[in-house]
Amino acid sequence: MRKLLAFSLVLFVAFTSGAVDLMAQGAIEDRTGFQVLKQYFIQGDWRFMSFVLICLILGLAFCIERIITLNIATTNTDKLLARIDDSLKSGDVNGAMEVCKSTPGPTASILYEGLRNADKGPDAVEKAIVSYGSVQMGLLERGLVWISLFIAIAPMLGFMGTVIGMIQAFDRIEAVGDLSPSVVAGGIKVALLTTVFGLIVAIILQIFYNYIISKIDGIVNRMEDASIAVVDVMARNNVFK
Repeated sequence: MRKLLAFSLVLFVAFTSGAVDLMAQGAIEDRTGFQVLKQYFIQGDWRFMSFVLICLILGLAFCIERIITLNIATTNTDKLLARIDDSLKSGDVNGAMEVCKSTPGPTASILYEGLRNADKGPDAVEKAIVSYGSVQMGLLERGLVWISLFIAIAPMLGFMGTVIGMIQAFDRIEAVGDLSPSVVAGGIKVALLTTVFGLIVAIILQIFYNYIISKIDGIVNRMEDASIAVVDVMARNNVFK
């Protein structure tokens, strides 16, 4: 996670430095899409838009970290249960525990806790699985609150830019005493750009957030199925005495 945050900081510095350079050089006729994006970033007041950019970069950092972690946590439960069944058929509970210990992911960790309490009976196994399952759920959902925070803050910052831009527009009208389009265009453009950038950031992070939630739901469903199945496997192989 620290590496992702460090990368986010480097990306933010690079983008804002490029924006300042582009502002100093002025508009260029033949610009790439990224240069156009930076130009609009500057026109929306880069000092204020930097907060929206920070929300995007930090939000993406948390999203990438969660996606990588959840992909690692995804386990082939059928294969894992088959290996546990093979060990228990020969009465090797310790071997089944080693299979779980050597398999990454929360499902294997939960099954390990169940096997560790096999000598205490099926009720103890189920209780251990439920208790440790709650712990694993918390680990799977770690960081989601920050993603939700950035999804909420990004459009708020955009709307704040809208208000500030409109205030600037009315200040110019008051100073000039004329309601011509050229007087208010600058302030209104700042207002619209900050709103657009804030909404775009929220939409991008919301898509990642929903994907992460769906991944967590899939892992939890497999955990529950595997938890029920391992108790049946243990009972079938006469582990409970």
